[in-house]
Amino acid sequence: MMSAHVSLSAEVPEDLAGNRLDQVAAQLFPEYSRARLQSWIKDGSLRVNAQSLRPRDRLKTGDLLQIEAELVSSEKFLPQPIQFDIIFEDEDLEILNKPANLVVHPAAGHWQGTLLNGLLHAYPELEAIPRAGIVHRLDKDTTGLMVVAKNLQSHSILVQQLQERSVEREYEAIVHGVLTGGGIIDAQLGRHPVNRKKKAVVVKGKDSITHYRVLQRFRSHTHVQLNLQTGRTHQIRVHMSHINHSLVGDPLYGGRLQLPTACSEEFEQNLRNFKRQALHARRLALVHPTSEQKLSWEVVAPDDFQQLLSAIKNDFRKSSIESATLMPE
Repeated sequence: MMSAHVSLSAEVPEDLAGNRLDQVAAQLFPEYSRARLQSWIKDGSLRVNAQSLRPRDRLKTGDLLQIEAELVSSEKFLPQPIQFDIIFEDEDLEILNKPANLVVHPAAGHWQGTLLNGLLHAYPELEAIPRAGIVHRLDKDTTGLMVVAKNLQSHSILVQQLQERSVEREYEAIVHGVLTGGGIIDAQLGRHPVNRKKKAVVVKGKDSITHYRVLQRFRSHTHVQLNLQTGRTHQIRVHMSHINHSLVGDPLYGGRLQLPTACSEEFEQNLRNFKRQALHARRLALVHPTSEQKLSWEVVAPDDFQQLLSAIKNDFRKSSIESATLMPE
């Protein structure tokens, strides 16, 4: 077993005031499992205002949570050779381009064949880092850039940057319908009231803000850029569905396939054959944990996304030519 020292702190924000210590800790330190946080609370490694409290004790705004603990890796995941592209790497972090059809972290139904399994195979030393250095996630079928911490110091700093919302994450997507312009979606997210696999816009959920702008409009689709101000599970997918512009191919939030009038059979097949959400994390920017330099990376969308976009453009071009031909002289 490998071990390392963990030193972290965070203040209770106003929206978490009144909740139990164990619930607040899970929100402020999401990179650690609830079981691990519970054990640190009970053994005094996680203290509030320099005092040991019980997991059920309620906290108030401004309370300071501090963790000083020895992290011993108890989770045993199988290292496996998994294919993923490394865009950048140094002693502190790596930037990778996640492909589609790859689960990031083991969970029920996916205990093997995940990105975490692949990271442990490529970097055995990551066993001592929470979740093998993974500090944020992409959905299984979302592609694009992710950052992975390679040591505990980098891990703590990157987690803090994510909590402070200073990490810039830019996505591109293809959505149903024609958007007239960009905007901001400010709608709280929480559990879906019926389907446990889904998230939903709810009255008393977590603050969730998505910025979007139009890149190009077509007959019945829009190519959009999206920037996350918060990073909730399924945030972009739920938010775009909420404004009636769901992502093409989204199996959870996409609804019924929408086809433009008089489209070709080939174009219809292109849409029907795209079986995942058309979402790609194309740009990532952060402050390097050691050099403190602002760095950014970009990566183009994968072939299937590009082919879908090309098919939509061709349909739009063909329709425009036909419309021009039919216009009276």
